[in-house]
Amino acid sequence: MGLRHAIRRHERLLWSLHSLYALAAGVVVMWIGAHHFAVLRYVFAQIAFIWATSLILPWIDRRPSLGPRTRWWLRAIATYLNKDFYQQLLFFVLPMYFASATLTSWNVVFLALVAISAVMASIDVVYDHHVAARPTIAAAFFAFNLFACFNVALPVLWQIGNELAIWTSAALAITGFLTLRFPPADWRRPHVRRVAIAGCALVFVLVIWGRPLVPPAPLRVASVGFGTALSEHPLAMTQPVALLDPTWSGELYAMTSIVAPLGLHERVRHRWYQDGRMIYASPYYKVSGGRTEGYRLWTRDHVSVTAGSRIRVDVETEGGQLIGRAKIETGE
Repeated sequence: MGLRHAIRRHERLLWSLHSLYALAAGVVVMWIGAHHFAVLRYVFAQIAFIWATSLILPWIDRRPSLGPRTRWWLRAIATYLNKDFYQQLLFFVLPMYFASATLTSWNVVFLALVAISAVMASIDVVYDHHVAARPTIAAAFFAFNLFACFNVALPVLWQIGNELAIWTSAALAITGFLTLRFPPADWRRPHVRRVAIAGCALVFVLVIWGRPLVPPAPLRVASVGFGTALSEHPLAMTQPVALLDPTWSGELYAMTSIVAPLGLHERVRHRWYQDGRMIYASPYYKVSGGRTEGYRLWTRDHVSVTAGSRIRVDVETEGGQLIGRAKIETGE
C-alpha cells in the first residue's frame, strides 16, 4: 500500500523522468539508424503490432465481461508498447531523412514533422492525453508515421525506386487511417464511404503536388564540386574551382556523388540555375546503389557570369524529389 501510494503521489514526476529517458533512448536509436540500415526490417513488425492493437482495443473496451480493472491494464500495456514502438521507429528513420533533406529547401518541413512526431511519442503526457485518447488524432498519427517509416524501408529492403515507394506508402497510410478511424460496422453508412473516397482523393493530390516536400531517403548527396575541366578516365575534376571570376565565361562542370543502398536503382538529373533562373535541365541518368564512394554524376553547361552571379545545381529524382544541391558564386 505504501509503494502504491508513493507512486500515485509522485506520478507526474515519474512520468516526466520516463519521458526524459525515452528522449535519451531516442538519441541512441538515432545513432543506430544512421549506421545500420538492416534494422529497418523490424519496421514492418512494429507497425503491424501498433495497427493490430489499435484495432483490438475498442473491442476490448466493449467487453464488460473482462472487468474494468482488466480492461484498464490491457489498454495501459498496449498504449505503452505502442508508444515505445513509435519512439523506436521515428528516432530510427529521423537521421535518414536528415541526411536526405536539403535544409535550404521546403523538404525540411517534412523532416520537422517527423522530429515533432518522435518528440510527441516520447512525452507521455502528450501522447497519452492528446494523441492516444482521441481516435481521429490517433489514426492520423499512425497514418503519417506509417508513411514516414515505409517510405524509407521499402527502398532499402526491397530496392524499389522512391517514386513507387512513396505511392505504396501513401496507399498503406490512407488504409491505416480509415481502418483505425472507422470500425467495420460503420462502413455501411454512406457518409463513411464518402469520407473514404475523399480521403483517397486527398492523398492522391498530396502525393502529386507534395512529393517534392518529402526527402528522398535513403538517397543522399555525399559530395559536390565544380570545375572548368574534367577527366572521364578516371572520372575526376582536373581544374576544380571554388569561386568564379566575375568576368568568366565558358564550360562549367558540376559533379555530385550520390549515395544509395546496394541494389537500389533510381533515375536522377541535374537542374542548373543562374541567379534563380533555370538555364539547363539534364537528361535523367540511372543511379546504381552500393558504391562506397557514391555514384558520381556529372553534367556541364556553358555559362557567362557577372559580379554577384550565383550558379546552383539541384540534384533531383525522376519523381521531382530534391536529393541535394551545389552552389558556386563569383569572387570579388
